[in-house]
Amino acid sequence: MDQNIYSIITGTGSYIPSKRIGNDQFLTNEFYDIDGKRFTKSNQDIIDKFHEITTIEERRYVTDDLVTSDIATFAANDAINAANIDKEKLDYIIVAHNFGDVKKDNKKTDIVPSLAARVKHQLAIKNPYTVAYDVPFGCPGWLQAVIQADYFLKSGDAKKILVIGAEVLSRVSDPHDRDSMLYGDGAGAIVLEGKISKSPIGIITHLTRSDTLLHSEMLYMDTSYNPDESTKDDLFIKMKGRKLYQYALETVPQAIRECLIKSNTSLQEISKVLIHQANAKMDDAILRRLYNLYDICEFPKNIMPMTISWLGNSSVATIPTLLDLILKNKLPPHQINSGDNLVFASVGAGMNINAIIYKV
Repeated sequence: MDQNIYSIITGTGSYIPSKRIGNDQFLTNEFYDIDGKRFTKSNQDIIDKFHEITTIEERRYVTDDLVTSDIATFAANDAINAANIDKEKLDYIIVAHNFGDVKKDNKKTDIVPSLAARVKHQLAIKNPYTVAYDVPFGCPGWLQAVIQADYFLKSGDAKKILVIGAEVLSRVSDPHDRDSMLYGDGAGAIVLEGKISKSPIGIITHLTRSDTLLHSEMLYMDTSYNPDESTKDDLFIKMKGRKLYQYALETVPQAIRECLIKSNTSLQEISKVLIHQANAKMDDAILRRLYNLYDICEFPKNIMPMTISWLGNSSVATIPTLLDLILKNKLPPHQINSGDNLVFASVGAGMNINAIIYKV
């Protein structure tokens, strides 16, 4: 059998902010609809319905002194230490994010220099051939950065790559929009290395699609829903929730199935599905539809680890943080063992979808 280069994860890291924001902290918010009308339902009713759908009880926010590149660096250090590598030997640092460094007292996006350049600076890496760049690709950005890294490693252009997903969504969410309760902050990172192997290992295959013709504006930026605030030039993340929910249910299961077929892997061989988490009800429906595509009525218990109930939606940080927690035995009873087949999948602004099949 011929030997090939495969991309394997040799170290993981994450940063979970210290500030816990429970649902009760939204009781005093003034919520408005898209037309600028105040909701007649009480905040308690709004929060109870939100919790029923999403399962989110709390989320994490960064402290006022931190920005996205800071927490990206924390996660990067964690991953580098776990991989036990010389940081000067990194060929690439790729940072997935969508909003740059948004400061507490200034909502403007700051992406010059790139966040990857800032992370490299904070890591004090001297090597000029450690190439640092960013990937903005919605919530699937971290997975897309991993896919890019896989191409570099398999081509022989690189041997070690640091891939980070970091976001501070708390500063780009409209406090007058109910959807602001979805979002949290966080960072996750991995070190990917090329390994020569006769049998498939690490990243087996991947798939990406971008549905921009009809669905590019399901996530977008706009002013506050509060009419008294809408004249200001601050922009916040907005979402067409119901349309996005239906889009995800129609496309994500099929994309995962196509990726499984491409890798010649059966669904029954999958040990874990690590999926981007924006809504627990939606993720559960996606998993059920995936299994229904194979005429399987029941899916295995604990196959889809969830962190959304206490971390919220941290966008590009969700999957690498989830992976790090499991590998470091911080999310019992979930475990990942040698020989396991994993699915990574994400959906988000674009609309973009991607998936990876990974063999431990």
